[in-house]
Amino acid sequence: MRSAVEAIPGTPLPHGILGASCTTITDITEDRIHELNGVEWLAMGCCPVQDWVDPCTLDPEESPGAPQQKVFCRPTIEHAAPITVYAGAECSALGWSYEEAREHAEATLALGEQQALEAAFWRDKLAMQAADLTPAAGPVSVAQGVAALEGCLAETYGGVGTLHVPAGAAALLGCCNVLREDPETGNLRTLAGNCAVIGAGYSALNTGPGNVPADPGTAWLYITGPLVIRRGPADTVPTQPGPSVNYRTNDRRVLVERTYVVGTTCTVCAVNVEVCA
Repeated sequence: MRSAVEAIPGTPLPHGILGASCTTITDITEDRIHELNGVEWLAMGCCPVQDWVDPCTLDPEESPGAPQQKVFCRPTIEHAAPITVYAGAECSALGWSYEEAREHAEATLALGEQQALEAAFWRDKLAMQAADLTPAAGPVSVAQGVAALEGCLAETYGGVGTLHVPAGAAALLGCCNVLREDPETGNLRTLAGNCAVIGAGYSALNTGPGNVPADPGTAWLYITGPLVIRRGPADTVPTQPGPSVNYRTNDRRVLVERTYVVGTTCTVCAVNVEVCA
C-alpha cells in the first residue's frame, strides 16, 4: 500500500512577467484598491523630441523641405484593464479538511499565477495591439527578429523597453548572445539594453497579431515599453469551512483568486521568427 507524502514543491520560472526584476510590481493596499478596477494615465515619452534648425540659416534652394515651424504633440491617454487569475480546489469533504483544500488552492495559485497572467496579457494586449514587422518573405531568424523589434521600439519610444519571448524560443536567444544575464541584477538584457520576459504563458499561446496561431516551426516575439504591474491581494472564497461544502454531493470547493493590472506604454511591435532549421 502506497504511503502519502508531501506534495512536490515548484518554483515559477525566474524570468517570467512576475520574476523579471526589470518589471515594476506594486502591491495594492486597501486605500488604493480602486486601482484594481483598471487605470489610465497620460502617456509620457511617446511624443517625438526633434531638433530645430533655424530656417533663416538655410539656403531655400539647398533645403527646400526644411521645417518652418516647431511641431507640437498632443499626449494620448493610455489605459490598462484588470486581469483576474484563480485556482480552485475540489475534493470529497470526507477526506479533505477546509484547511487542506485552502492550502492546496493557495499553493496552486502561487505556482501558476505567473503563467496565467502572461497568457492573458499576451492574448488581450500584445496580440491585439501589435504592429506586425514580419517581412512579406516570411519568418526571419531570431536575431533578425529581435533587431527589428528593437528598431521599432527605438523609433517610437526611445527608452528601455521589454522583449516578450515564449519559453519555447528562449534558448535560441542565448545561442547567438542576443540575451545576456546581468550578474548583478539577474536581468536578461539585449545588447541595446532592453529587458526580456521569458514566459511560460507566452509559450502556451504563441499567437501573432489578432491571436492567429503561429505556423509550425515558428514563434512570435513582441516588444513593448516598460511594464508596470499592480497586484491585488489573494482572496480566498469562502473564508469559512461551512460554505465550502456542497451538501448534495458532499464535495468541498475552495477558490483563491488575485487581480492584476498590467500597464505598458507607447508601442507594441511583433515579429514572426523561425525556431527550427
